[in-house]
Amino acid sequence: MQPVALLGLGIMGSGMAHNLLKAGFSLTVYNRSREKAAALESAGAQVVDTPKAAAESADVIIGMVANDEASRAIWLGDDGALSGVRSDALLIECSTLSTGWVRELAELAQGRGCAFLDAPVTGSKPVAESGQLGFLVGGDPAAFERARPVLAAMGEKINHLGPVGSGATMKLINNLMGGVQLAVLAEGMRLAEQAGLDMQQVVDLLSNGAPGSPLVKGKASRIAARDYETHFALRWMHKDLSYALDEATRHNVPLPTVAAAREIYRLAIGQGLGDQDFAAIAEVLRPKED
Repeated sequence: MQPVALLGLGIMGSGMAHNLLKAGFSLTVYNRSREKAAALESAGAQVVDTPKAAAESADVIIGMVANDEASRAIWLGDDGALSGVRSDALLIECSTLSTGWVRELAELAQGRGCAFLDAPVTGSKPVAESGQLGFLVGGDPAAFERARPVLAAMGEKINHLGPVGSGATMKLINNLMGGVQLAVLAEGMRLAEQAGLDMQQVVDLLSNGAPGSPLVKGKASRIAARDYETHFALRWMHKDLSYALDEATRHNVPLPTVAAAREIYRLAIGQGLGDQDFAAIAEVLRPKED
């Protein structure tokens, strides 16, 4: 199996790394906090101290971090992966990022003689752990085919959307719709609660009726139970909505509903909810004494 490097072992990256090992890939990992790599090291991964060291021996280098700033940190600089890549390496950025940075990174990769794909994922913690992620991929078709075996080890739905930036754009659209839907779900459930409705019945009806998307089915019961164990942190939804609004501005498309939802997520972060699951946006609607 070809050697793979994975940079970033957060909620999603950790699950992805375990599935690469299960598939038989030779895996090197880097994480800013080395202790998060302990379980992977026990499972057979090589752990290194810099992205550069991870990239030096890898045919495929995968980034999976929180935002543009973190992505720049793993790819750029003296210890960044770009300073250690081989000229024939394939770089796959799976983080949810701004399209501007994705395109800039693609140009930098090309300058090093490397192929590049933006391939942000769909799904949350349980999906990453079970190897059932979706991938939204932008980049050269030949690079996409080269990446397919690696992506297939981590996910099931692997979609090629077009040139570089296409995957990043689709991911922002995916998340803006999810962020808005979760916000209005929280509002509807708070109204139901205050109106004295049976909340289990409300959860069942919303989950199985016309509004019953996979997101509603997954989050309605958790909102009712006030269970906000983190599968996707609220602060990252706020970040993604901000990137989506920036992209919309670039294309001259107004997104007033998204802007309104982002404000609610901002308020939630201000109330100390940023590291909880994004379903915790429901708490913004509660009086403080609740």
